[in-house]
Amino acid sequence: MPQWRTWHRPLVVFAAAMAVTAVVSGIGLLVDDRVLAGSAIWFKPFKFAVSFVAYALALAWMLTLLTRGRRTGWWAGTVVALASLAEMAIIVGQVVRGKRSHFNNATPFDASLFAAMGATVVILWAGTLVIAILLMRARIADRASAWAIRSGVVLALVGAGFGFLMTRPSQEQRAAGNLDTADVIGAHSVGVPDGGPSMALTGWSTTGGDLRVPHFVGMHALQLLPLFLMALVALAPRLARLRDPRVRLRLVLVASGSYAAVTALVAWQALRGQPLIHPDAATLVATALVLAATAAGTYGALRPSSPAHTSRTTDKELVS
Repeated sequence: MPQWRTWHRPLVVFAAAMAVTAVVSGIGLLVDDRVLAGSAIWFKPFKFAVSFVAYALALAWMLTLLTRGRRTGWWAGTVVALASLAEMAIIVGQVVRGKRSHFNNATPFDASLFAAMGATVVILWAGTLVIAILLMRARIADRASAWAIRSGVVLALVGAGFGFLMTRPSQEQRAAGNLDTADVIGAHSVGVPDGGPSMALTGWSTTGGDLRVPHFVGMHALQLLPLFLMALVALAPRLARLRDPRVRLRLVLVASGSYAAVTALVAWQALRGQPLIHPDAATLVATALVLAATAAGTYGALRPSSPAHTSRTTDKELVS
């Protein structure tokens, strides 16, 4: 892994700012007893800050891997950092005011703030797309590393895209009519109003579907798939089978496919208005199929390579 000093500086600085924001929000959770939309008012900036720390650091590292278009990548990363900072400034500002940040149409000022947030999300997504394209073109020697990074950033784009579905008026809001004068337009939940019973820590609905589930799962492929490969590399000195680059590549491909399937599964579940923790028979069958395919893929991936190929590979191909 490149030295951290070579990582994209604006994204690293933004991540540091979000770490501070997470601490401040954590203190807010302890000392501020206000509740908004059924949740502690500082819970949203806390979750966003923690998520942005992981997201920004992952992108900051990935940008060091570019072999072409580095200047374009630097500007794309800077745009992502600035757009994310603007979004967080609005979220925290609304918390200080005691107002909703997301879906708030109560006043022209609140509506303009949410519209600005929507613009920052589009800019963030577009900046990440540029980085994804550059990573697709980068010459990364280790094929397993290349697949882990590229799959992670593509799935992160898909996960971020679920955020756009939340901005649409819910079925209940459309049925009520008068969207121009409604205080709230859009929702996290599907089939139930926001602010109802929810899971601890995540805040995801326990009575209806929740689009934050596929949003979260998809976006964090950016960190989890590269971390999966790093775990394989760390285990390679102890497990001879993992010293083979082809085995690591196959395992990364299986993990990427399984992760994509899980993202699609939780999205399907949420869009049907079904809580994550209360799956129906169809969801359980689909889950079993994903698990079976993953197990079969893992078994096949762990088969040894031919002796001729193994003799030509060296430990230099391990990710450093």
